[in-house]
Amino acid sequence: MLTLRRLTSLPVLIGALVLVTALVAGPLRQVDRSLHGFWSDDLTPRWTDFLDQVPNAVAGQAVCLPVLLAVAFVLAWKHRTWRPILVAAAAEIGFYAVVGGLKVVLARTSPKADDVSGRFFNGGAVEHGWYGISYPSGHASEAILIYGAAAYLIVVYSHPDTRVVRRLAWAMGLIVVNSIGVAYYLGYHWPSDLIGGMLVGAVVLRAIIDADQWMERRRTATLWRQLETAPAHPHPSEVAAAPAGPATAPTRTPAATAPHATPSTRHGVPSTPPVPSRRSHRRDPELVP
Repeated sequence: MLTLRRLTSLPVLIGALVLVTALVAGPLRQVDRSLHGFWSDDLTPRWTDFLDQVPNAVAGQAVCLPVLLAVAFVLAWKHRTWRPILVAAAAEIGFYAVVGGLKVVLARTSPKADDVSGRFFNGGAVEHGWYGISYPSGHASEAILIYGAAAYLIVVYSHPDTRVVRRLAWAMGLIVVNSIGVAYYLGYHWPSDLIGGMLVGAVVLRAIIDADQWMERRRTATLWRQLETAPAHPHPSEVAAAPAGPATAPTRTPAATAPHATPSTRHGVPSTPPVPSRRSHRRDPELVP
């Protein structure tokens, strides 16, 4: 049975990314050109600057990275663990290494470049700057990867109820729709750039989540093995350090067996107690102060 976990598993996401990238290199280029347009300049030219500086910036590094760092550091300080900071660092490194690496290697020109063919290996950061590395979309990737990492940390460490989790899912959906909708409306990317960006962000996010959960399971298994192999009896040092129990009264020697017993009667004649010798009155030299 197909579940959300299986549909978002790492092999499925990688397969979808490879398929979309292969289609972008061929038949999807015609679809991109037919669906593209500078809609904001044509329909709402007065709103272009506002859309670029406010809604489009929500998925940019200037906004999403501080949000992720704030969540990671607060949770790390609260739970006294480095794991949230490591997850945030992995998300940022994965963005630049994977998303940025694909941009530079594939070198696809954006609709704003001089070359509007939309071919791979036809652009480049040297010739066209940011307009020469449009696939995959960085904003679409960040909307999935950076905000998704923040939501993952909140769910794992805060243990919110179902209502809060649902609100986080809605917030994630709105951020993703905003990032791809505004970018498409402004005409900065081909439509397939946005699809590829979401897939790449999802691949990196799923890889980070799987690695983090694998490390946690391994740490838990190690702790359980240590507990199982621990000795059943305490260490002698622990026994010595343990508080002493309640003192018991010393056992008194029965009168019959005491060395100086009370006078007893033998054949009706009371026996006299032995007279201590003079030596017994002498003080032991070792006990003299």
